[in-house]
This record gives sequence, structure tokens and C-alpha cells, in this order.
Amino acid sequence: MEPLDPQLDFRLDPQLDSLACHRAVAARDARFDGRLFVGVTTTGIYCRPVCPARTPRPENCRFFASAAAAQEAGFRPCLRCRPETAPDLGAWLGTSNTVSRGLALIADGALDAEDASVEALAERLGVGGRQLRRLFRQHLGASPIAVAQTRRVLFAKQLIHETRMPMAEIALAAGFGSLRRFNETFRQLYGRPPGSLRRSAAALPEGACAETGVMLRLRYQPPYDWAAMLSHLAGRAVEGVEVVEGGTYRRTVLVDGLLGSVEVGHLPEARSLVATIRFPCLRALPGIVARLRRAFDLGADVGAIAAHLARDPLLAPLVAERPGLRVPGGWDGFELGVRAVLGQQVSVEAARRLAGRLTALCGTPVPPERRHHTALRAAFPTAAQVAGADLAALRMPGARKAALAALAAAAEADPRLFAPAGSAEETVARLRAIPGIGEWTAQYIALRAVRETDAFPASDVGLLRGAAGTAGRRPSPAELRGQAEPWRPWRAYAAQHLWAADAASIAARAAAGQAHG
Repeated sequence: MEPLDPQLDFRLDPQLDSLACHRAVAARDARFDGRLFVGVTTTGIYCRPVCPARTPRPENCRFFASAAAAQEAGFRPCLRCRPETAPDLGAWLGTSNTVSRGLALIADGALDAEDASVEALAERLGVGGRQLRRLFRQHLGASPIAVAQTRRVLFAKQLIHETRMPMAEIALAAGFGSLRRFNETFRQLYGRPPGSLRRSAAALPEGACAETGVMLRLRYQPPYDWAAMLSHLAGRAVEGVEVVEGGTYRRTVLVDGLLGSVEVGHLPEARSLVATIRFPCLRALPGIVARLRRAFDLGADVGAIAAHLARDPLLAPLVAERPGLRVPGGWDGFELGVRAVLGQQVSVEAARRLAGRLTALCGTPVPPERRHHTALRAAFPTAAQVAGADLAALRMPGARKAALAALAAAAEADPRLFAPAGSAEETVARLRAIPGIGEWTAQYIALRAVRETDAFPASDVGLLRGAAGTAGRRPSPAELRGQAEPWRPWRAYAAQHLWAADAASIAARAAAGQAHG
């Protein structure tokens, strides 16, 4: 049998290639997990391509580009392969920026409120409601409302399987308006109450999970370079806010004025990160999970990205050396923006120290009895706290202090300043309108905070050194910008590979110096 092409993009064709799809299902090809779902007409169930059940006959299969499309077509999720555990891939990224931004907003709860509407979501994205529905149908095979509803159901199902939360708390955490609505939805979908899906130990008492923590697996499509991600986080860990030790990342979180913490580790055998979330408000759980997915770049289709970047002779050896490299994000847009401003024209270590001083100056202290780790003593300052602080105590140029104050004022005036909207160019232009935010800072914020996959700070010294390659000649920013044109729409990943190459070169020189010293 002819081998399947792992880069085959089913999403571009509204009439999915049934033969190719069935071959992927018959082979239980993990490369298509998260990119393809199969509905079986004889059972009314939809599955992942890796489902261990017997492969259905081709004439009994319908193929879908998303779980939402399968569910909207009337199929219910399989209890064996659990579609909620499929990696949440962004293979459609770069095809439709509007869809990618729309999904990010939906993950943050844009369609969960009672008065939420597709029209309001479309307005935030700069398109009409009809156009947004058309794009979702084209790329995901489902409407925005169906996507939001499916996410809600699948998240609830994951909580049922992986936690000991009471059903009432799961209904609240998953965004259902009431326990009755939660029960009705599951009875309609599965023909049974949600409690019957749980095969684990009995539920904990209500309120217990806020203290003991909710532990969830966050799936990804391998490979995943966890060592590189941890190294990035460790080098920038803000004292009092973050700590990296024993292969685990921990930090404080502040959401809507409430304090909590998260810790994230790696389960390579399960193709997952494992997150323990301790937070007093369960309604915030989906948003916290969405932030973690973005911060750890779990939606990246690294196979497709690597195949695209490897066409360039400069990037090919870098991609081969680090096939699972991700683009680290940030917990919060404002926090990442502050880090970018503090990092203007100074080293990573100097910027890290400044962020620690700023947190000590105006961050939110964590009471000793609420600390889940001795190193987690404060939450990073909010825009309001920075705007109201006396920044004179920070040892940095006055122009940078002014830029910090301007960023805080802009974030206070526009809560959606760091939300995805419009194009990458529009995002950079919006950030550059803030006094003190230049091209490098705007591109860096767009890359890490707004998650623009095509952001590219071409003037960054590390990128220029990394792009010198074996030739040893460092290009100018303009030359690098031109060289990077074929890397679209994944220039952010190209930048991460160049930074990694530069860091490896610096480490090699340091090791050589020690050997000769």
C-alpha cells in the first residue's frame, strides 16, 4: 500500500478524500490524530483515527475535519478513544488567521456568556458574522456555536474521566449554565447521565479540588522539546512568581483578582503535559487551561511547520536537530509586554532581575498560608498596579520607565490590547502606537503574547547571529527580513530555531573557553 502523506491537509477540501481518510483510520495512523475524525453511521459514534475498535467498513464512514463537525452532524463521542483527549492541533493555522484568532477567543469563553453572539465575536475579529460562519465551515466543517458547544462538552467529559470533581462543580467549570442543563446535554448525547461515565474513585467533597488541585493531561502531537521549553522558562523565571525545579514549572496566577497557582510537568509516554491547577473559582478553569495551552504551544502542528521551514537550506539542519521545538508564550499578555519592555537593550538575566524588583514593588503578595510552594510568594503586577506604582525605584533609563507606564495605561484603557484580532501587521501597528514601543518590542510581544505565528523581530541580535550560519557573515535586519519571506506563515518558529542555534553556539564557545582555560 502506498504510504500516507502526513502533511495531507484534509481541511482544505470540503469533500474529504474518503479513501485516504479510511486508510489513515485502518492504519491507526497517529500522525492524523487531531486532524481527522470518523463518524460511523451504523453506531452513531465518532472516533479518533487511533481508536482501538475494529475498523468500520468504508461505506459506513463519514469523515470530519473537527470534533465539532462530527458532533454537529449528529454523532456522539466514542467512549473508548475519547475524542476529548486528541491533540488540539492548529493544522489550519496559516490558512485562515481569522479562524485561528476566533478559536483563541472561543477558548477564552467568548461564546460562553448568555448574551454572547457570533456577530459580537465577528466584530472583534474585524469581519461580518456571515463571513465568520463561512470561514469556520470551510476550515473546521462546523459553525462557531457548534465549536464552542463541543469544546464545552468535551472539556466536561475530560473532567469526568481525569478528576474526582463533583458533577455540580464539573458543570460549573465547563461553562454550563446549570446542573440541569449539564445533565440534559449528556443524556441527549450519550443516552445516560454524566455520572455513569465515571469509572474512577468517588468524587471528592465540594470545594476540595480548589485546594488539592485539579490535575489534567494536556495532549500534544509529538515530538515536543520539553528540555528546550524548560530551559527557556528557567532562564526567565521571575523571583517570587515562578520556579523551575525537578523537571516541573510552577507559578502563581492572578485571574479577576483571585490568587492561585499552576504547575506543569511532562508525561512523554502519554504525549501530554500534566497540569495541576489550584484556583478558588472553578469557572476560571477553561480559561486557565486555554492559557496553558497557548503558553506551552500545545496546538502547534510541528510536522507541518518543520516540513515548510526545512525547505530553506539555512533552517533545514536546525529543524532536523530540534524537530519538536515550540514557541514559548506567556501567561498573560500584559506580563509578556512588561517583560519585553524590561528586556530592551539588556540581557535576559538583567530583564529577569528587573521583573523581580517590579513584582516586589507592586505585585500581589501571596499569604504564607496560601503558598503551595515556598518560592511562590507573589503574583506578577497587573496593569493597574504598574500604572499606580512609583517606578523611580527601578534602576533603568527614564525612557524605559515611561514606556512601561505607557504600556500599563494602554492595557488599562483597552482590555483587549493583547487579544488576537486583525492581521499580524495590524497587531504590530497597534502595539507600535504605544509610546516607547518600537518595532522589535512590538514584534516580540506579537510573537509571544498574541501568538502571531508570523511575527518576526528581524533586528534582534540573537536572530542575526543565528542567521549567520556556517558562513559566519551576520546579515543586516533588512537582509534577514528578505531572507525570511519564504518562511511565512511560520516565521515565529523560524525565529525560535535561530535563537536556539545562537544559544547553542554561545554555549559551545563557553565550553571551549573553559576547556582551554
